Amino acid sequence: MHRTPSNTYLGLEVAPAFFKSIQQTAPPSPTKRHTKISVIGTGNVGMAIAQTILTQDLSDELALVDVNPDKLRGEMLDLQHAAAFLPRTKILASVDYSVTAGSDLCIVTAGARQIVGESRLNLLQRNVTLFSNIIPPLAKYSPDSILMIVSNPVDVLTYVAWKLSGFPSNRVIGSGTNLDSSRFRSLIADHLDVNAQDVQAYIVGEHGDSSVALWSSISVGGVPVLSFLEKQQIAYEKETLENIHKSVIDSAYEVIRLKGYTSWAIGYSAASLARTILRDQRRVHPVSVLAKGFYGMDEGDVFLSLPTQLGRGGVLGVINVHLTDEEAQQLRDSAKTILEYLSQLGI
Repeated sequence: MHRTPSNTYLGLEVAPAFFKSIQQTAPPSPTKRHTKISVIGTGNVGMAIAQTILTQDLSDELALVDVNPDKLRGEMLDLQHAAAFLPRTKILASVDYSVTAGSDLCIVTAGARQIVGESRLNLLQRNVTLFSNIIPPLAKYSPDSILMIVSNPVDVLTYVAWKLSGFPSNRVIGSGTNLDSSRFRSLIADHLDVNAQDVQAYIVGEHGDSSVALWSSISVGGVPVLSFLEKQQIAYEKETLENIHKSVIDSAYEVIRLKGYTSWAIGYSAASLARTILRDQRRVHPVSVLAKGFYGMDEGDVFLSLPTQLGRGGVLGVINVHLTDEEAQQLRDSAKTILEYLSQLGI
C-alpha cells in the first residue's frame, strides 16, 4: 500500500529527462535533517492530526498505519490528491509497521471503542492488549523515536507504552492536559475579555475528572490574576472558579454529544506538541510524563500531566511551578486515581 513514486507511475524514469545536473556538485549537507512522523490509527482523531501536520508543514514524510486496509488506502489517497495545495510531504500507508521505520515521532491514536454496558476496567484491559500489538513494533522499527500517546485513557496508556517500549522516560509522553489547558485558557480569556494567547494557565494531573486547575499560578500579561484581585479588593467566589474548571472537564463531552466525537482540537494540540519537539522549540506544555518524585508523588511510577519543557530530546524537564498546599494534595489524589487503575490491571 506504499505510495507509488510519481516519477515511475507510468513505468518510465522521467526525472532525468526533465532535469540535468550542474557541474562540480556535492551531496546534500548531512546537517539537513529529514523528518518523519508516523500516525497509528486513522480514525477521526488520527486523521485530524495527520491533516494538521500536513498543513503546518511539520514533516518531510508521513506514515499512516491502521488495521483496516481499505479505509487506510482511502485516507492515504485522499491526502495525496491534495498534494498541489499542501507543502511537499511524502505520504505512505500500510497495515505493516515496517512503514514507520526511521520515524522521529510516533503518534498513537488507536484505541478500542467502548461497548455498550462495558466496564471501564474491561475497556482498559482491551486497550492494553491492543497496545501490546502496537508499541513493540514501533520500538523495533524506530528505536530512537519519541512516542506520543493520544489514545484514552491517556495517562494509563502512556505508562503502558513506556513499559512495552523499553524507552527511557524522556522519550514517552502523553498528550495529557495540553488540550484541557487550551480550553481553560480560552474560558478565562472569555471571562476577562482578553486574547487567550495572553493567558498563562495550566490544568495538571489526570486527563479526566480528577484533573487539577492551578488557579494560584494563572496570569494575564504577566499579572497574577488572583493576587491582583485580592490587592484590588475585588471579590470573587470560589464556586465561580470551580464552575470554570468543571466546564473544561465537560467540554469534550459536549462536543461528543453534539457531533459524536472530538477531532479538530486534539489535532491542533498534537501538532503543537509535534512542532515543539521536532523543531526543538523548548516550549512548556502540560503533558503526561513520569511524575514520580514531583510534589510528593513517591508511591509508584505514574504518568500524569505536569508543565513540561519539550524539545528534540523529548522531555527536557518539568518546570518548578509553585503549588498551594491544596493544589499539591489534589495532584497527589489525582495520581492515586491513576495508580488505582494500574493496580486493577495488574501492571
